[in-house]
Amino acid sequence: MTQSATDLWAQWLLHRRHGGDAQRLKATLDSLYPVRDKVLTAARLQKGGTLLDVGCGDGLIAFGALDRDPTARVIFTDISTDLLEHAASLARRMQVADRCEFLCASADDLSAFRDGTADAVTTRSVLIYVADKRRAVQEFYRVLRPGGRLSVFEPINRFGEPQPPEVFYGFDVTPVMPIAAKIKAVHQRLQPSDADPMLNFDERDLIAHVERAGFREIHLDLEVDVKPLGGVPGSKMTWETFVRTAANPRLPTLGETMAQALTADEAARFTAHLRPLVESRTGTYRSAVAYVSATK
Repeated sequence: MTQSATDLWAQWLLHRRHGGDAQRLKATLDSLYPVRDKVLTAARLQKGGTLLDVGCGDGLIAFGALDRDPTARVIFTDISTDLLEHAASLARRMQVADRCEFLCASADDLSAFRDGTADAVTTRSVLIYVADKRRAVQEFYRVLRPGGRLSVFEPINRFGEPQPPEVFYGFDVTPVMPIAAKIKAVHQRLQPSDADPMLNFDERDLIAHVERAGFREIHLDLEVDVKPLGGVPGSKMTWETFVRTAANPRLPTLGETMAQALTADEAARFTAHLRPLVESRTGTYRSAVAYVSATK
């Protein structure tokens, strides 16, 4: 499966998320393993239980569940058939395909599943792409058996947006602020901060959706970090990787955005200022993520 042949979700997750850099991919996965473990621990899947992993992507959560319990059954769902094919190929290679099911479905429409299908439902960075989050959580509730568990991880992107005019991805761009504004304008057109599903909610909205769906014993773990970028494990990358990386599936890479929005002179000035900051990690890391777990 080549990058050009896959849909935007597979292109991003398998290639553009890490700029095609194998070392960057390893650093990304290393940072996600603790997330996987925390989501699965909160899911409390009993031995031999059925896990429905919604928006499975490359299978990080799903394969983690299969590894934890050799008797577990996992249903992989995603809106990307390319990612489902990728996950199915990995399952065959890992010799766990007999315990897996793969189905193309969106988080807000799990009508292919009967009520009470799963013992646990998990998601990781899925609701940020769903416009009707309330409907999705209602679906999670419906497909769970009584006593089943929901375990969700979502970035709270509203925490860091909009960035101040002098800040670009945590770097100080005061000397080239008008140029940075042109790049930000492209992103704003593609993902308006007041309307895009990635940006129009926070942890309070997640809790409200979960409670209204009927869940009980709801728990929120909000993790917020603001610290120098140089102290963040896995944050080191080359300028070439940085410009080949897309922040999410619906945005172009920085290199593509610069080519679209800037003149050659502006691109050169922007690069001359930003490249040393990126490669020396002279910036600020800002992150807010929410872990929500609940019982039906």
